[in-house]
Amino acid sequence: MLPYPQIDPVALAIGPLKIHWYGLMYLIGIGGAWLLASRRLNRFDPTWTKEKLSDMVFWMSMGVIVGGRLGYVLFYDLSAYLANPTLIFEVWKGGMAFHGGFIGVMIAAWWFGRRNGKSFFQLMDFVAPFVPIGLGAGRIGNFINAELWGKPTDVPWAMVFPPFSDPAQLPRHPSQLYQFALEGVALFLILYIFSRKPRPTMAVSGMFALFYGIFRFI
Repeated sequence: MLPYPQIDPVALAIGPLKIHWYGLMYLIGIGGAWLLASRRLNRFDPTWTKEKLSDMVFWMSMGVIVGGRLGYVLFYDLSAYLANPTLIFEVWKGGMAFHGGFIGVMIAAWWFGRRNGKSFFQLMDFVAPFVPIGLGAGRIGNFINAELWGKPTDVPWAMVFPPFSDPAQLPRHPSQLYQFALEGVALFLILYIFSRKPRPTMAVSGMFALFYGIFRFI
């Protein structure tokens, strides 16, 4: 069994200002996606500027964050948030639902594409190779927050997560790290290599859906 590394969820504190690792992981994911997307921007549309790319990344990021948070609130712990609505805004403590974020980014992509003369799937094919950067960074944030751990197990690399996260104190699969390796690293490599050549519309986004589904099932 491996020891769980006790990592302070606060990465940096300056007076009353606290920067949490969870939020920092989102910034790293969004920044990394923007950086790689900017290198492929001319191939996507030579008329697009980096300012327009930044606008797209901003609105799609808002879709992920707002949709992910609302999805978590509605589907996982609605009663607690109704009792104390201010908890909804404490996103640095974790609590984001993938399906909510997925719906949010789909809506943002459709809206932004319509305003800028791009079809929904044109945008999806362009951004799909960079999504795993955010997924992988988010899973590291989950691991630091000691949330979304796996089932009990006796494998040598099992971990016992902190009591505040797992009162049962059972050795569990560190599933956040599995997802980082599959949804983050492996999926990024597959899509980035596949999208290096021109592909038919929906091919890249279809590959994302296919392999993301496979990796989630695993």
